[in-house]
Amino acid sequence: MNLFGNEIYDERYYGGTSMRLGIVGMLPGDFRAFQPAQMQAIRDLGFTGFGFHLDGDDVFAITAEDCAGYRRFMAAEDLDLAQFAITYNECLFAVDPAPRERVSAKIQRATEIAAQLGAQSFLLRPGSLNPAGPWTPHRDNHKPEQIGRLVETLGPLAEKAEQEGVVLAMETHVVSIMDPPEKCRQIVEAVGSDHLRLILDVVNHFQSLQQVYNSGEFVGHIMDELGAISPVAHIKDLRLSSGLVLHIDQVLPGEGELDLALVLKRFDGLFPDGYGLIEHLSLEQIPQAVANVRRIAAEAEVEIH
Repeated sequence: MNLFGNEIYDERYYGGTSMRLGIVGMLPGDFRAFQPAQMQAIRDLGFTGFGFHLDGDDVFAITAEDCAGYRRFMAAEDLDLAQFAITYNECLFAVDPAPRERVSAKIQRATEIAAQLGAQSFLLRPGSLNPAGPWTPHRDNHKPEQIGRLVETLGPLAEKAEQEGVVLAMETHVVSIMDPPEKCRQIVEAVGSDHLRLILDVVNHFQSLQQVYNSGEFVGHIMDELGAISPVAHIKDLRLSSGLVLHIDQVLPGEGELDLALVLKRFDGLFPDGYGLIEHLSLEQIPQAVANVRRIAAEAEVEIH
């Protein structure tokens, strides 16, 4: 099964027969600053791929020669660019068309860069109507009328991705328009392109105590809705913390309440050579996270390449 969820082997994306492990957060945002020692540090931890976030305001300064230089540099590093991303604060479903046009231009150019870098996926964020930032809550994010504007924005982006041979992967989150899982699937179906997929980040959908305490059941629901259209996974964990209101905190993979074994097993069943990416950790935490993930995968009989 390839990155589009089709039963077609595609050697551009797959070279083995087991799940792969990658890291986000060990590299600078500008690929022109990558150094061999950084790549060695990634390999030393047992990763075969990585992701990074380029500043979206820099995309128009990136040249074809910059991308060619990256490819020359990476040719000897034996690592995959599993996830390319750019940062931006604009909202993809803003009422004002100006910010949507502005961010679309950034994404269109970044799609060309993703193709030139050979990225396996290009992560998108939907944004928020809250001016405080793209991952902040706003009650209007969830109004039904926002879906049409988001689909309108995503359509041309998916067409550009198809032209460039790039897989766009939208990130989901409970505070964003991309929740609940059923709505995420409906948005992808409304755009109607195999070049628009999702990031499988199950932790981002949890919003109740019962979901946390019965995580296997909720993970099963998420996978049923989104698994087949989510070719890249983010590996995290969560637990409840004390307080007078509900607090769900992200924690080191394998040290929380999440049925991570089920996540790995279901993901591996759909994308047996797909990437699971560890993220949001300090350098000191990463070795333990890797050990935990590999232990849980082995117990679940999921092979990691």
